[in-house]
Formats: sequence, structure tokens, C-alpha cells
Amino acid sequence: MAAEERATFGRYGFILAAVGSAIGLGNIWKFPYITYENGGGSFVLVYLAAILLIGFPLLMAEIAIGRRMRKSAVGAYAGIGEKASIGGRKWGLLGGFGVMTGALLLSYYAIIAGWTVFYLGKTIAWSTGGFDVPEGGLGSYFGGFLAQGPTQLLFQGVFMVFTTALVALGVTKGIERFTKAVMPVLGVVLLLLAINSVRAPGFGEAMGFLFHIGPITSNALLEAVGHAFFTLSLGMAAMVTYGSYVGRDQSIPKAGLMIALFDTVIALLACVVMFSIIFGVPEIARAESFGRSATILFTALPEMFYDLPLGSLLAPIFYALVGLAALTSTISLLEVVVSYFVDQKSWPRKKAAMIVGGGVFLLGIPSAMSLGASEFWTNFPVVGSRATGAFSVVDYFVSNWFLPIGGLATAILAGWFIKAEVLKDELELGHGTFKWFKAWQFALRVIAPVAIIWILIQVVGGKAF
Repeated sequence: MAAEERATFGRYGFILAAVGSAIGLGNIWKFPYITYENGGGSFVLVYLAAILLIGFPLLMAEIAIGRRMRKSAVGAYAGIGEKASIGGRKWGLLGGFGVMTGALLLSYYAIIAGWTVFYLGKTIAWSTGGFDVPEGGLGSYFGGFLAQGPTQLLFQGVFMVFTTALVALGVTKGIERFTKAVMPVLGVVLLLLAINSVRAPGFGEAMGFLFHIGPITSNALLEAVGHAFFTLSLGMAAMVTYGSYVGRDQSIPKAGLMIALFDTVIALLACVVMFSIIFGVPEIARAESFGRSATILFTALPEMFYDLPLGSLLAPIFYALVGLAALTSTISLLEVVVSYFVDQKSWPRKKAAMIVGGGVFLLGIPSAMSLGASEFWTNFPVVGSRATGAFSVVDYFVSNWFLPIGGLATAILAGWFIKAEVLKDELELGHGTFKWFKAWQFALRVIAPVAIIWILIQVVGGKAF
């Protein structure tokens, strides 16, 4: 696809699509969990600092590279590499690394997203027919659900079909149109859920926890910096790809700021909703339900919804919200891979979407079967003591290695090897004089690389997030 024929997001279309990419299970599922595990307010402060000093500068760099070259990840990095003082077009390998990372992440992310579809159906059934705690409790019920291989593949497949169909429709008719319709609804529904949380018995304690400032641990620092990558879709070329569809008249600094701001607000609103429910149960029950369990969204939360005012109405709405948030993320991940074949291999978009979508589904089968359905994949070779099973092994490498490495390489390329004038011109295009360029450059050259290298050192030492 020639650059002049390339699709272009509308002014608000890009922001909503990028916010949709950033907002997903990481905000509504993972962020409340890791905030709960790391002490609440202290972790939130560290996370906000990580977004401002690391995530935001990298976000702007990826968008700028994408718009400058008007190509998908491989072509964009190769093209900008020609302007670098070292490496040349070999930087295209970094784009290929991003494409691979996006495919791997989507292969297991779609499985989790499929759980939201299943639980949407279950909460509708519970709301209309009466809620009954399954025999053995929701934890046992969820474990049994995970061990049903065909069921896992079914809901993974359902989510991939929706994702593939939207990407096949194109950038403006599919991705932009969908996110422009869904994102405002998603924001309003989450806001209404947060307002309704004021009536929950645990609201006061939840707010005290969320804004309580206490000791900051090294683990909180690691989780905060690592999650800043995951939540803003950095290190996987998603924002480079979306940036290639941004018009020359749009301000990258303003768009980047709005993306980071909306992403953070949504994460905090999700904490308000979930913490108000969590802190509404006795402390002993809370410890049993939420201790080191990242699956609280499926093992404890459903039952608690039905103890809330209007819980029968709120439960299905909440899971529909989570599912839509996941879908806005999966389409950005698939677009990273599809755009490569459209740009570099000249495949028609529909063909690329169907083949890549099908390939990612097949790639995810071992992960889907590793949750108890297949002994082989469930006991897949262990990464030391850090991950067991295909699902956990892929997640370990993507989250702990691939995303940080992709972000580190981008920071070094943009901060040190590309002439400052190149990216300065791009950031000022559609914006005017960018007064904060020196501060942005310092963050990209020093703060982001140091933080990412620290993450990698911690991972080598045995930490994982």
C-alpha cells in the first residue's frame, strides 16, 4: 500500500483507537489486582510516576516513528533506521520482533478474553434465573471450566472471530468505527458503576486503601514499571502501527497525553468498582478469596455482585464492559501483524486478517490446553521455578522479556541514534513548538533505559511480573 493511499484515522478516531488498545484486561483485571497486592495508594503513586517518566515518553516515540514513516512496524523501523547513526535498515528487525511479540501476546490474551464472554453468559443466566453458588464454590467451578479444553478453544475462537472481522473491515470502517462507538459507552458504563459503588458497604474502606500512602517496596516498583509497558501497549509495535495511520495535522504530544490520561483514569475507576466489592466482605473471607489470586474476576467477584444493590443488573453489564475492553485491545494486537502482511507482502487486507487470525488461534491452542485439559501442555517445560505450562511460559517471556526489550531498543534508537531534529520536527508537526522536547529527550535517553535495564536485571535475578 503506497503511503499516499494509506488509511488515516480521524482526529478523535486515533485517540479513541489508541485508548482502546491501551484499555483492556490490563486495566480492569490486572491493575486492580496488582494494586491490591502492592498496598494501594503507594503503588498508585509509583505507577503514575512510571507512566509519566517512562510510558508517556516511549508512547510518543512509537507514535512519532509510525507517523514519520507511514508504514507498519517492520517498514517503519527499517525506514527510520536509515536516519539513525548506526544500524541502518537492520532496525527493521526490531519491527519484526514487535510483530512476533504481538502475535504471541494475542495468542493467550484471546483465551482470557474468551473467559469474559463465558462469564457474561453465566451472569445473564444467573441474573434471570437466580444466582446459585456452584457446588464446591466459584473457585472450583472456574478451575473445572479451565480444564475443559474444547470449551476453552470455543470461547477463544469466538473472540478471535470478532477480532478478525473488525480488522478485516479496515482501519476506518472497522477499527476506528468500532472504537468510536464503543469507547464512549465503555467509559460511561464504568463511571456509572463507580458512582454506584458509593452505595457498596466497602466503599469507604476501599477509598482509604486506594489513597493510603505507605512504604514502597521494590516489588511495587517492578510491578509499576512493568505494567506501564503492558497497559500502554508499548514494546510490541502497536503504537508504531497505529501511529502510521495518524494525520499530519494531529498533535502527537496532545494525543499521547490524552491516551495516557484516559488509560490511567479508567484503571483507577476499575479499582474503585472492584475494591468497593472486595472490601465489602469480612477480612478473613477477603484473605481467602483474594490472596495471590489474579483470577478474582472469575472466582470471587460474581458472587459478590449478587450481594450488591442492583447486583443482578450490574453483573452482566460489568462483564460486557470487560469483554468490550478486551476486544479493543485484541484488534490492535492483530492489526500489528496484519499490517505487516498488507504493507510488506502486499496481501489484501481481508486475506491477511483471516490467515493471521487463524494462525494466531492455532498458536494459542497449546496455551488453551495447558490449563488442565492436556497433561503434556499443562506440565510444559518449566522456566526455572517461574512458569509451568504453555500459557504461563508464553506469558512469562512476553511480559518479562519481550516487552521490556522492545521498549528498551526503541528508547535507545529514538533517544540516541536518531538525530534529535528528526523526531523534534515530527512532534511539532500539527502541534507547534514543543517546549518540553529536552525533558522528553532526557526521559527517553536516560530515565526509560535505566528503568528498563533495572527490570531486566530483576528478571535475571529471579523476579517476575
